[in-house]
Amino acid sequence: MKTTATALQMVIRLTGVILILLGGLFWSGSALQWINAHMIIGIILVLALWILALLAVRAKVSLLTVGLAIIWGLLVVIVGMTQMRLMPGASHWVIQVVHLILGLGAMGLGESLGLRIKRSAATA
Repeated sequence: MKTTATALQMVIRLTGVILILLGGLFWSGSALQWINAHMIIGIILVLALWILALLAVRAKVSLLTVGLAIIWGLLVVIVGMTQMRLMPGASHWVIQVVHLILGLGAMGLGESLGLRIKRSAATA
């Protein structure tokens, strides 16, 4: 279970860095042709987070943390896929910041779940 958790953490780290870089390009008005790739990579990150959450259940990690990760991932996907329609115009940057915060939070939750899974495996 430790190896799987580590691999999923690496997926989250790698996809997270790519997503942040692409997001920065989008924010500057560049590379807009990569939006679909950004969405697919974001879904990969969320799927890795959800798989970690399932592993965390097996590792007897707090169900509150597991539930938070699942709901958080869902929020990332919902906001990410609808953000172009949310607050269009001059205030759209607010949605972009919310999406960034949600994405960073998903990365942090992945790290937390991975650490807790590894701790649990070490004590078992």
